[in-house]
Amino acid sequence: MWTTLVYFLLVVSCAVSKTEYENVLDERNDFIQRELDMMLGNDITLSDNELKANEIIMDLKCKELDFGFQSPHIFNLSKHFFEYKDAVKESALYKIIQKMPKGAILHAHDTGLLSPDYVLNITYMENLYVCFEEDTMQLLFSDNIPKESCGTKWQLMHDARYSSVDVEEFDAELRKYFTIVIDDPHEIYTDINVVWSRFQQYFITTGSMFSYKPVWEQYFYDTLKAVREDNIMYMEIRSVLPPLYDLNGKVYDSVETAESYKITVDRFVKDYPDFYGAKLIYAPLRMVDASTVKQYIKTAKKIKKKMPDFLAGFDLVGQEDLGVPTKEFLLELVHAKDDLDYFFHAGETNWNGMSSDENMYDAIALGTKRIGHAFALTKHPYLMEEVKRRGIALEVNVLSNTVLKLVGDMRNHPLASFLARDLPVVLSSDDPGVWEADPLSHDFFVTFLGVASRHADLKLLKKLALNSLYYSTVKDKDKVVHEFEIRWTKFIDSLVKDKW
Repeated sequence: MWTTLVYFLLVVSCAVSKTEYENVLDERNDFIQRELDMMLGNDITLSDNELKANEIIMDLKCKELDFGFQSPHIFNLSKHFFEYKDAVKESALYKIIQKMPKGAILHAHDTGLLSPDYVLNITYMENLYVCFEEDTMQLLFSDNIPKESCGTKWQLMHDARYSSVDVEEFDAELRKYFTIVIDDPHEIYTDINVVWSRFQQYFITTGSMFSYKPVWEQYFYDTLKAVREDNIMYMEIRSVLPPLYDLNGKVYDSVETAESYKITVDRFVKDYPDFYGAKLIYAPLRMVDASTVKQYIKTAKKIKKKMPDFLAGFDLVGQEDLGVPTKEFLLELVHAKDDLDYFFHAGETNWNGMSSDENMYDAIALGTKRIGHAFALTKHPYLMEEVKRRGIALEVNVLSNTVLKLVGDMRNHPLASFLARDLPVVLSSDDPGVWEADPLSHDFFVTFLGVASRHADLKLLKKLALNSLYYSTVKDKDKVVHEFEIRWTKFIDSLVKDKW
């Protein structure tokens, strides 16, 4: 009798335990599914062919992640970008993302987009003078020796190059001025101010060379070409609109500089009708006073009046931690908000409750259409809700944030949280040429492999590309999205057919 009773109790106990186990397992699986249903891209339904392509992509992704999980010391994306920027180009997954239609670039600064090798090639042009001064250099096009101040002496770049002992070594040293890539970034770039100083020096050094009108226009034309070759169909370019000059001594003001951009875009679209053009976001420097911002706004209104279909809107740029807070310009910006659309940089900082991350309050209150970076947004739960409620796109630039010292390990980027919460994210690349990245492929690859969940798949990639069009100011948006879908279908068909 006792044996029978013990046996009965054991059976009941096992049955109860099994039921509890199944309940916990079911709840665990429910948690996972609920999070997947919240993720950016959850509203995308994949076709049969897309499901086949997804298997290929996810197989490649999971193999790389599983290998990195077992060998974290050699997982590329946990390291500094300079260490793996070239190596990842050999990845099959990278090559797929490179071929993938990526929609638009919406956050890019005009003279930071092409490689240092491209910039170096400009120094072979005629009439370029150089002034070497200790660790700095001035570059200026002129038909005579420049009258501008020089601590040593002005000389033609041609003469300086070919009077050197070794031309290759001369060019190698010159190239260092056109990139922030170095061998030991952790030792040299010890904090955000140090790397920003080097970053800004690039623009100071190249500014006068790029402002030569023929170079300015050719650089932008070739930027559009590089963007198109990276399977991007439209872009919005941010520019401080510096005065341009020519060899005849004519100086062109900011409105004329904008006109030169418009002429270049029109020429490019005529040459490449499959590209849907570009628009301008006038984005002067924020390290100024309120009266200067007032003048900026006047310039923006002039451009809008003259080229209403070309000017997308207005922004203020520069390192936020050291720049003047947006709140100092609130009066001027409030008065102009009915005339100009805003696309403000805000929250590009690691600080919490400081003037730099509080720029996000001002940006949202001023009705910004998008926020550039918004790196600090995860520390502001109410603002996160407002961004989603108001449909304010977040222009996230993951590589920029790592090379400019906001985050060391890509897996810790706040974008992971944005994606998990289905915030309106737009991927962009900021100044990819300065750190030797492709126009957008590197940022997509790093996001997909190093930031997003292991479970994030083709739906995320497609949604990110579509978002860049949805939140753009491109003309005939429905037409452009339709063309994207055609290109996407061809990409998927090719991927499935080739089977990689």
